[in-house]
This record gives sequence, C-alpha cells and structure tokens, in this order.
Amino acid sequence: MSNNAGLSEHDMQAYWMPFTANRQFKSNPRLVVGADRMHFTLSDGRQLLDGIAGLWCCNAGHNRPRIVEAIQKQAAELDYAPAFQMGHPKQFELASRLAKMMPGNLNKVFFTNSGSESCETALKMAIAYHRARGEGHRTRLIGREKGYHGVNFGGMSVGGMPANRKMFGNLVAGVDHLRHTHGIEENRFSKGQPQHGEELADDLIRMCELHDPSTIAAVIVEPLAGSAGVILPPKGYLQRLRKICDQHGILLIFDEVITGFGRLGTPFASNYFDVEADLVTTAKALTNGVIPMGAVFAQDKIYDAFMQGPDNMVEFFHGYTFSGNPMACATALATLDTYEEEGLLTRAAELADYWQDAAHSLADLPLVKDVRNLGLIAGIELEPIAGAPTKRAFSAFMQAYEAGLLIRTTGDTIALSPPLIIEKSHIDFAFGTLRKIIQALD
Repeated sequence: MSNNAGLSEHDMQAYWMPFTANRQFKSNPRLVVGADRMHFTLSDGRQLLDGIAGLWCCNAGHNRPRIVEAIQKQAAELDYAPAFQMGHPKQFELASRLAKMMPGNLNKVFFTNSGSESCETALKMAIAYHRARGEGHRTRLIGREKGYHGVNFGGMSVGGMPANRKMFGNLVAGVDHLRHTHGIEENRFSKGQPQHGEELADDLIRMCELHDPSTIAAVIVEPLAGSAGVILPPKGYLQRLRKICDQHGILLIFDEVITGFGRLGTPFASNYFDVEADLVTTAKALTNGVIPMGAVFAQDKIYDAFMQGPDNMVEFFHGYTFSGNPMACATALATLDTYEEEGLLTRAAELADYWQDAAHSLADLPLVKDVRNLGLIAGIELEPIAGAPTKRAFSAFMQAYEAGLLIRTTGDTIALSPPLIIEKSHIDFAFGTLRKIIQALD
C-alpha cells in the first residue's frame, strides 16, 4: 500500500490545510484511510491508537454501528430541510433530549455547525438579550487569557491565544480579558482540580471597576481549557465567577465544546463543577465528530426575553443554512443512544483514578515540567528548548505517531483526551509509549 494512498505530490497542492504546517506535512504526509473503535488505519496499513478522540470529538470511538446506520437511513429519508421558517421532527426531538441533560433552567437549544459558530451565537445572544431587556448599553464582552473560543471574529476576540489573534487586526471592539489560571507554582503536579488560585476570579471585580459593570454583557470561559494546554480551574474559581456575575447582572457563558458529553465523567462540566451558566456552547462530541454540528444551551429567561412583540416577527436575526440539519440531527440522536447504552457519559469517572496514576507516572522525568489531569484529560507540559518553543513537543508528536500513538500538542504541552471507550490496556500503552519518547527527547 502506498504511503500516500495513491495521491501524487501534485494532488496534494490544492488543499490548504487548517492549523497545519502545510509544507512540512506535504513533504511527508500522515494520511488516515480508515478507523474503527480506538484506532485509525494509516495509508501504510499501520494502526494508530487515537489518544485524542479525533480532535476531542469522537467520544464513542470510531465506526460505531448505530451511528453509521442512522446516517444511512436518514440520507434516504430526508437529506435536507430548509432551516428558516421550516422544521423537521428530529430537530425538536434532539433539542428536547439535550435539554434534559443540562442542569437547572438551561432548557432552550439553538443549533449551529461547529464550536466556533456556537461561541459566536452565544456572544450575540448575550448582547441581544440585554438589548431586549432595555439594557442595550451592555455590550462589553470579557474573555480570559489563554482562552480558546473558536476562530471566528467574536471567538478570536474573547479568546486569549496570541497566535490565533496576531494576524487579524483589531478584531471585535469592547473586549477585555481575565488573567489565566496557569503556572501557579503551588499547583504543579496537582492530581485533579488544583487547590490554589480561586482568588483569580476576582479579576472580574477589577474589570467591573475599570469598565463599570453596567456596560458588561457577558463573561465567557472554558470550565477546563483544552487548546491552551489542559488548564484546570482552581477549586472554588468557577463558583466565584458565578457569584460575581450574579451580583452585577452579567451573563456567564461556559464554553463546553471540549468538556461536553462525558469528558469529565459527567454529561457536562456544568454538572461536574455544579455551576449553572446562563449560556453553554457545545459541538464536537454532540455527533461523535461524524457530522459537523454544534448547539448553544440558553436559560429560559434568555429565550423568554426575545419572545416579545408580534408573534409573526423573527425574534432573533441569526442562524445558519445548516442549523439543525436532518443528517446531523439523526447522527446526534444515534450518538446519544450510544452514550446511553454504553454508559459513556459517566465512564470517565470509572477510569479517572487509573488514568490519573498513569499520567502522573511521568512526573519523575527530567523534561516534564508539570502534569495536569481531570476526568479523561491529561496535559504533560515539557520544558521548552531555549529559543525554540514548541519544537520539543512537536518532536514528541512525530515520534508518538511513528510508535503508533496519536497525541495532540499545544505549545510545549502534550494533551491527551481519548475516546471514552478506552480500556486500561490502551492507557498503559499510551503512557508507556510517552515515557520512552520523553526519556529520549533532546
């Protein structure tokens, strides 16, 4: 079998790859041609253990029969239905089922096609909600340093990852950022949620004093930051943010694109941390990564604020051609069936201790600067090479690939977030392989 799966060098030139070193990749392609449960099949026939659930999205693993069957059946029954002023039954069935998974009053669901779109939607909802209530002066948005909320202009603006922002101008005006919760010395090598840093939530008080709280529409944070390198919320931090938001009439948005659908051993991080946000963004594992889809959960009070005026009037001028697409809805329903039948939304809790011990078994390696974990997520932060940030972690990525393990790197941190069907033998292989690789790194 050809390593390039029959593609010539010329065939590969037209595709501009996302978040990829295009020239490096095309000189030595890493092509996937198949997948089943915990493994990808590569173009040279080798098996690659999926240590990152695709891209934090294939929580039920790959090639799951119920999902495959649902897609085939839906394609023959109803491939597309207009998204505006029309509907189809599976949209309402899926929204109702999802709403029952969320805590408190998060009972309304708006469909999107990605995490980026979910974040844009939530930000627009927040600003429009205040205007609908007669507080149109609340337009300011607060994100957080090292935050990742997708790659559209709103998400980039509230996000706090410099590499994602620096090439695109001034972005959206009226945005500020809380400090991140990374790098607290006392939290190094914490097992699970760290003890120190709750007071960093008081940065929001500083923002209120600087901007006047009556101008702030919403605060958006990831309960657990993945793309920045698995950064965990200190104990009490999220609860403190919630309290400050309540005191000043500010909406709290949780970006659960990564933490949603079982990653922490509960359906959502909102359940895990017992904090109810006003808006929650999701995507990725909603359809097991199979078909693009996202969703925004909104509290009843937000939806109700829009449901005013003539009943034939469009209440929220926002949406997408593919919002609630029939194929995506069928896939999501089958995905939820799979999660339920196999207990996957709580399985991470069952494996969390074993996973934690395996991750922290790397803590004694000289190049390991920190290990962070929660649920079935781990971040192994490496000492960077002086003058060459990211180089050491990317070398680990390439060596892991050659050894049959797919990992994700961000900066000099190795991130792991496997399918929730992972077995202990897979965990042993993953961390055993990483141990050998890190020991041999320059």
